[in-house]
Amino acid sequence: MSTVTPLFAAGRSRAERTLAWLPVPPDEIDGLPAGLEYAQWDGRGDYPTDPSRVAFYAAPLTTDTPVIVRPLRDMSGLQVIQALSAGVDYLLPHVRPGVLLCNARGVHDASTAEMALALTLASLRGVPDFVRNQAGGRWHGGIRPSLFGATVLIVGYGSIGAAIEDRLRPFGCTVIRVASKARWEAGGTIHSPYDLGTLLPQADVVVLSVPLTERTRHLADAGFLGSMKDGALLVNVARGAVVDTDALLAEVGEGRLSAALDVTDPEPLPVGHPLWTAPGVLISPHVGAFTTAMLPHVKQLLGSQLHRFAEGRRLHNVVPTISLAG
Repeated sequence: MSTVTPLFAAGRSRAERTLAWLPVPPDEIDGLPAGLEYAQWDGRGDYPTDPSRVAFYAAPLTTDTPVIVRPLRDMSGLQVIQALSAGVDYLLPHVRPGVLLCNARGVHDASTAEMALALTLASLRGVPDFVRNQAGGRWHGGIRPSLFGATVLIVGYGSIGAAIEDRLRPFGCTVIRVASKARWEAGGTIHSPYDLGTLLPQADVVVLSVPLTERTRHLADAGFLGSMKDGALLVNVARGAVVDTDALLAEVGEGRLSAALDVTDPEPLPVGHPLWTAPGVLISPHVGAFTTAMLPHVKQLLGSQLHRFAEGRRLHNVVPTISLAG
């Protein structure tokens, strides 16, 4: 079920009005429904109100899962969880029956696509080496791979995957697309995962942008990575567990592959983990979505969802909480 019962009526007192927790100040979101009560909680400090009164919970803007899920056990009247991430795998074990879970599909497309492109270019062009050489005052050049003429395989062609393709096209590379099901769209064929065995050996760069489900956990395992061509680059802007870390360490340790990771498994990556010092690996701390482009989209989504919630209309981006892997 993805609709809600109308929740307020004119003339109700503040104490009777339905409560929504927001991660940003309510007065920064234009046109919020007047009949709801709002409180801000950004994940820090004490709760602003009694959590048991919360009906609509918009999660804080953080990747810290314990912070996001901490109040859920006390939200006995909860009806909707509005995640502010595209992937919601981390929330599924905490969603009670009868509570709607909505993701933030579309909110982070631009920022995450930029990060995928930044990691790709930085890795191909040797930017981490330049930074290390600058710190040591060393002037070392050399020839590096280019995106021009390269083949880039995007594994996970949803809204983020499409945004990544849009940013890759001007660089003169060939883009191959893979989604959960084969289909035809503008720009050509979208392949199914069954084609990966023939597609991986063609790709100079493989970008992962799939949601984490039981089907995609360790998708990039020893067999997947072993099918990639020598010298290829793996870019992960999906979830850390989409990649088998031990299998990746084996490949980069031999110098056969390189990797650029905005997400890792485990995460946060602990001090001393071998990924930190693995050759050919560039790591960013799961910041792909966090840019100045994010907040306007977040506010727009929250405003739209809260109007629908207050009026009892169908919410956007409802995630099935049963058989998500299907």
